[in-house]
Amino acid sequence: METALYIALIIISLTLIGLVILQGRTAGLQSRDSSSIYRTKRGLEKTLHQATIVLAVVFLLLALISSLPIFGTSTAVPTGLGGWAGLL
Repeated sequence: METALYIALIIISLTLIGLVILQGRTAGLQSRDSSSIYRTKRGLEKTLHQATIVLAVVFLLLALISSLPIFGTSTAVPTGLGGWAGLL
């Protein structure tokens, strides 16, 4: 389950990167109108914006879940006398 969680985080992060890059390109191409500073997002631009927000929230939740102690690394058990010397 831990591996699936990490794979999902990687896929979502790559998708988020792609969405942000696409938003930057569409904003640059469509910001030729200098009459208004704020404008309403419509069509594909609105869909990209909403998808970015949803994926960012999902990424945040998965990152928080993966940081829970149940997914932590196991503590190493010292072997031999050399391992115990560091603990004393």
